[in-house]
Amino acid sequence: MALGFTVLARIYSCSRCSVALFFCLLISYVVVGTSKDKINNTDTDTVHSHSVKPTSKLKPSVTIQNSTRPNVVIFFADDMGYGDLPFYGHPTSFTPNLNKLATGGLVFTQFYSSSPICTPSRAGLLTGRYATRSGTYPGVFRPDDIGGLPLNETTIAEALKPSGYRTGMIGKWHLGYGENGQYHPSHQGFDWYRGIPYTHAECPCFACYYPNAPCIETPCQPQFVDCPLFSNTTIVKQPVDLLTLEADYANSAVDFIEWNVKEGVPFFLYYALHHLHVPIYSGKDFTNRTIRGHYGDALAELDWAVGQVVSALESLSIDNNTLVFFSSDNGPCLGMKEFGGSAGLLKCGKSTTYEGGQRVPGIAYWPGKITPGYTPHLASTLDLLPTICSLAGAPLPKVVLDGYDISGVLLKNQESPRETFYYYPPSPDPKYGVYAVRYKQYKAHFYTSGASNSKCHDPDCDPGNFQVRDPPLLFDLHHDPSERFDLGGKQSSESWIRLLTELKVKFDSGMVWAPSQFDRGKNESYQPCCKSGCVSHFTECCKCDASEAVPEYFRSHLYHRSLT
Repeated sequence: MALGFTVLARIYSCSRCSVALFFCLLISYVVVGTSKDKINNTDTDTVHSHSVKPTSKLKPSVTIQNSTRPNVVIFFADDMGYGDLPFYGHPTSFTPNLNKLATGGLVFTQFYSSSPICTPSRAGLLTGRYATRSGTYPGVFRPDDIGGLPLNETTIAEALKPSGYRTGMIGKWHLGYGENGQYHPSHQGFDWYRGIPYTHAECPCFACYYPNAPCIETPCQPQFVDCPLFSNTTIVKQPVDLLTLEADYANSAVDFIEWNVKEGVPFFLYYALHHLHVPIYSGKDFTNRTIRGHYGDALAELDWAVGQVVSALESLSIDNNTLVFFSSDNGPCLGMKEFGGSAGLLKCGKSTTYEGGQRVPGIAYWPGKITPGYTPHLASTLDLLPTICSLAGAPLPKVVLDGYDISGVLLKNQESPRETFYYYPPSPDPKYGVYAVRYKQYKAHFYTSGASNSKCHDPDCDPGNFQVRDPPLLFDLHHDPSERFDLGGKQSSESWIRLLTELKVKFDSGMVWAPSQFDRGKNESYQPCCKSGCVSHFTECCKCDASEAVPEYFRSHLYHRSLT
């Protein structure tokens, strides 16, 4: 305990951290540091510490990787809010593995996803470009959409492959599937893929909680085929079993890492978690195990999966040559109440351009390279592609990028090259352009709108209340991250409003809008199906379990790790 206070005192003395942040961390430390004792004194119905510890045992025959190029692992959570984690202030979340990353890494307090919804935020992360440039707007891809992330867009995976990297992806793709899997990850630079190519919310619902409890907090979507589990381009199971899915993913991630270490190949692993999107689900070792309810159980399972991967890096002695980055695709789905996460002190959540919609957790972890601490420097998922390319010595794609190289922030405690951030709504329109602009600590809202995903106690977050803000709302996010006190009416703020307006006009006029991929329409027969003979009644026909199609290397190890 004394050591914890010493660490906090050192953080407090850091010029980058505020007094308020110190007390927030202090509270988080006390909660996390005593959580085990509290849990052990709780009824057995809610204990969860002993059955979810990562205990993966790696094969001793695996050789140590010998490469000067760093490996890269990106964890991308789904719908995780800024206030969902203990080190961002949540009092009852159980995330020992993420806490470890935060303690040993750099925690961003002003980190942004490129969009407040799933598909465009994923396009932004992988390409370093706003979705308006790639046509991955408005909304999110469904299983029957014809379009997808255009193949001429360069993903992080495609940028790294010429530099000798092996690239793998696990989990939620959500950037289109198309005819015969035209937009499958294997066509976007990934050598290996295991996952569902869209959200598990776009499938019929089955069991969500062990042993066989139904999904209770969201309607099913029986109009689509059962969720398919892909191994590379082969569907190995349809429908997928949500209760064993995260264990499958975590084991496969470790196998992918071992495979590359054994062959001495630098790797990029993009692990896009389905947690914590509704329907919330959790497996045997996590259901009814936390005091935060179903959402807390799912979060604990997510945390366990992160722990499995990080433990593998450590066991293979490559953690000091691997950049691990954790973030979320957008803010929490507040409309789902206790199933939808927390934005903490931020305003509104998913599908809005208020801070709760796009300011998300951001953690960079690289032992021996990144100095642990907290940073208020501005950064975004858009910055990951140029940063990773810089660290790997890979050339940047020859396109307009919206991201910056923040390797100096990560490795040298330098100022961030990012001073601006532009906020697009879920359905961007050239008529309006960006809804809000941030420059340094000041943010101007030119348009605002709530959303069903953000419906809560704040009427500004409710759906159907689009408003033109003339004059713009103005907030100082260093003083008022909750966006409560509009500075727009003060004479002293006129120069800031004028500057932010000029930035908006310049950015909007310079944006080259790609044609929307969603305008290409839908085709029911394009849905992924494990049987080639299904020409009608897809939901009844597309069912199979073809585990023998798993690649040989992964097949032998896929289920060899116990959760307990």
